[in-house]
This record gives sequence, C-alpha cells and structure tokens, in this order.
Amino acid sequence: MVDSALAGASHPTVPLTPMTVPAHQAEDRSKAFHDVMAQRRTVRDYDDRPIPDGVIEWAVRTASTAPSGAHVQPWRFVVITDPERKRLLREAAEAEEREFYSHRASEEWLAALAPIGTDWHKPFLEDAPAVIVVFEVHKGPNSPRPYYTKESVGIAVGLLLASLHQAGLATLTHTPSPMRFLNEVCDRPAEERAAYVIPVGYPAEGARVPDLRRKDLDEVMVRL
Repeated sequence: MVDSALAGASHPTVPLTPMTVPAHQAEDRSKAFHDVMAQRRTVRDYDDRPIPDGVIEWAVRTASTAPSGAHVQPWRFVVITDPERKRLLREAAEAEEREFYSHRASEEWLAALAPIGTDWHKPFLEDAPAVIVVFEVHKGPNSPRPYYTKESVGIAVGLLLASLHQAGLATLTHTPSPMRFLNEVCDRPAEERAAYVIPVGYPAEGARVPDLRRKDLDEVMVRL
C-alpha cells in the first residue's frame, strides 16, 4: 500500500534497508552497547602514542550519519595534528580560559566545577596526538542556511565521541568561550562557528579521572 502522504511526492526516495535485530537479542545488544559506553570518561592526560590510521576518518564518517535539520548537515570537523598548530590553539584557548576563571564565571559556576578540578591550564590541547575542532556551518557564499544547527551538531558530536570510544580512544569536550579565535587557528571562514574542541588519543599511563557518579535511570527517565 502506498502512503498517501508520499503519493505523488516530488522528492526522490529509495527503499529503506532496515537494521534487523531479532527481538530476543534486542535488549542484550542494547545492554552490551551500554556496558562499553559506561566506561567512557573525559580524559585530560594523554600519552604520545599515535592514533591508528583511519580511525578518526571513520569516526567522522559515523558522526556525519547524524540527522540534521532539512538534511543540511551543518558541520565541519577540523582535525589538527600539527604540533605548531596545536601550540597556537593551546595558547589562544588558555588566554580565554584565564579570563573565564578570573572574571567571567560566576561563583556558582566555579563551585560546580570545583569537584572536577579544572582550571585555565589546558595542556591536553598539545599533549593529545589529535584535536578535532567541530564547527557549525551557517549560511555563507558556499553553504545554505541551516536549521536546528546546534541540535544537529550536538547529535553528530555524540556519535563522534561514541565512535572514538568504541575504537579504544579517549576524548574530552572543551568549550572555551568566546570561540572566535578558532576561525583563525583553523583557517575557517566567518560563516563557520566553532562549537567544540575535542582532544583525541590514548590515556597517559596512570591517568586519573574525577570520582563522579552518573544519575540512576529513575532520575533521568520518566514513563507516561
């Protein structure tokens, strides 16, 4: 039976190829994915072990499968591995972070950050073998107007982090504010607006992370 909403539609379509999972395996597969992702932690200490070839490329491909408003795909992933470029990135980011911790952040915000132990020092921007700077792509000479830009890019970044974690790599989501300096560091046009800075690599030997707990299911899920 043809869906009346699609009958006579002018847009092209192709047959759906669904991912088929037997019902009796669905929960086990969902739990297995959870058990891997539950090990994901934000890491601030990296060693210099190189990232295997192709991993970042496949992670970006995975991120680009994310849904986006009007399918505009308003994202750009800039992968920085050049040591000099990473040095410039760190210097510029730390300048903004010093202002944040000294003047911009409220006492309430600083108190919320205290258990994590962060400050303006960002050595991971140089230590990690790669840094991915994610930009929102807005309307410009060669790009259309995007829709639901932040939501679209946020979903893509979630897939990026999951893919990198599945490959055994550690990440961190850094959001210096303001971020306009990243256009210069990354040689990007004005219509692209930086949204995330993500160091990627293997954790340093003996790396430690804050002792935090995730909320229980009944704190984050409501059934109606």
